[in-house]
Order: sequence, then structure tokens, then C-alpha cells
Amino acid sequence: MHAFDILGDPVRRRILELLADGEQTSGAITEVIRAEFGISQPGVSQHLRVLRQNGFATVRAQGARRLYAVNSEPLREVDQWLTRFRGIWEQHLDALATELARGRRERRRRGGTDGAPGDSPAGEERNHR
Repeated sequence: MHAFDILGDPVRRRILELLADGEQTSGAITEVIRAEFGISQPGVSQHLRVLRQNGFATVRAQGARRLYAVNSEPLREVDQWLTRFRGIWEQHLDALATELARGRRERRRRGGTDGAPGDSPAGEERNHR
């Protein structure tokens, strides 16, 4: 299964988010997923199995409990794949930052504030008339 097939499922993404905070028991994961998605324990177990079989999660026994953790290697591979696209959105974010700065400078030049329109006392007077 391809990494994006695994990560394309919102339940599996949420499980990985939970595991990003540290090891979790299958019971703790099931409790959260059941509350958020309404999925039964066997359904959660299936998602955990998919994550484990595809290398996104590891499991270890501690007595009768099973502790799951993130395996970061497949996520590094996804990050490496995304690297070629990162420049595209970083350029757009840089352009947005430039336009926001230009707008702030223009408002200051006109005597406004650094905040949103209507944040200045003069703007408040205009809005209340």
C-alpha cells in the first residue's frame, strides 16, 4: 500500500496524531477514536493493523497491554517526497507576507493602525455614525 493510501484515511491520520504525543495503549487509542469517529474496537484494531503492517506504527507488549508508537521512517519518506513541492507553497507564503507588509505600510502611511480596518479610534468613530 502506498504511503498516501495509508495517510489518506482520517482515522489513521488521527491515530498517528495521538501516537505523536508518545506511546499509547490500544485501549486509549480506541477510546479516543470511538468518541471522535464512532468506530468500534474491532474497527480501530483494523486501522492499527494497517498502520503496523505498513510500517507507520510499532507495537510492543507490556504484560497484557499492547503499546503503540509512531515509526517515523515512512513519514520521513513522505516528507522527502513533499520537498519538491515545498518551494511552491513557500513562494506563495513569501508573496503573501510581502503583500501583508505592504498593506500595513500603506495603512500607517494613511494614518491607520497596524491592525484590521476599524481598529483605530478614527475607524471606530466612522463605524458608529
